Amino acid sequence: MFDTLTGLSRVVVQGITGSQGSFHTHAMRAAGTNIIAGTSPSKAGETMDGIPVYKSLEDILVDHSIDASVIFVPAAHAKGAIIEAIDAEIPLIVCITEGIPIHDMLIVKQHMAGKRTILIGPNCPGILMPSILKLGIIPAGLSLPGSVGIVSRSGTLTYEAMAGLSARGIGQKYIVGIGGDSIRGTGFIECLELFENDPDITDIMLIGEIGGTDEHLAAEYIRTKITKPVYAYVAGHTAPTGVQLGHAGAILGSRSESAQVKTEALKKAGAITANDIVSLVHSVKKRL
Repeated sequence: MFDTLTGLSRVVVQGITGSQGSFHTHAMRAAGTNIIAGTSPSKAGETMDGIPVYKSLEDILVDHSIDASVIFVPAAHAKGAIIEAIDAEIPLIVCITEGIPIHDMLIVKQHMAGKRTILIGPNCPGILMPSILKLGIIPAGLSLPGSVGIVSRSGTLTYEAMAGLSARGIGQKYIVGIGGDSIRGTGFIECLELFENDPDITDIMLIGEIGGTDEHLAAEYIRTKITKPVYAYVAGHTAPTGVQLGHAGAILGSRSESAQVKTEALKKAGAITANDIVSLVHSVKKRL
């Protein structure tokens, strides 16, 4: 399902009537996303700008098929919302909610075992395909349609990268923010596989962070599986050991988790690396 994002024609929003849910529903629709319904247990039966509001996904499925759900439910209830979407067998779930407890996400991960559902997030900006589809909060106005695939652990650096590429006339096909929490769904490798197998993608940009081993795993995958140019940046070159920066996943616990070591691993794997996002953007070659 992750390799057919252009076919997502029936999207729902869990938590559609909250301040974040309603605001970003407007933005997603403006970016071309077809939002057919939303959930809000206390406002079932109402509409929001013509979008019907239901009590649950089960109720929506009586009237509609669902390709994807975007979750804006508060952290205290997000575990239940994700599990509800998994049980409803929704192919793609994008969870924007930040601050979900780690033990809640451990339960979610256990619940996903053996299921075909794909989870992006939590604590992520989501997915954007410029001029086609937006699932989440990535600002579509910073993008330009093209042939670069971006995958990133950092939301704000994602925005900076896409804006920089667009300013140089280099467009993007996929922008995927996987989030930086230590327990999450989709990682770098699934996105790298998507980009490698899509003939429309000419270049790949990977933005990592300190903490964890995801970038090392990505480096090995790049070395053995990726044939397209990869441009990589790992944020946190001046991060002090043991200090949390921004969110739970960005904690530098050992030297192997540092930006320097991860950058070197990616470079050895064949990626073109940079020590800041501006240099990374300017290293991407224009395609005539």
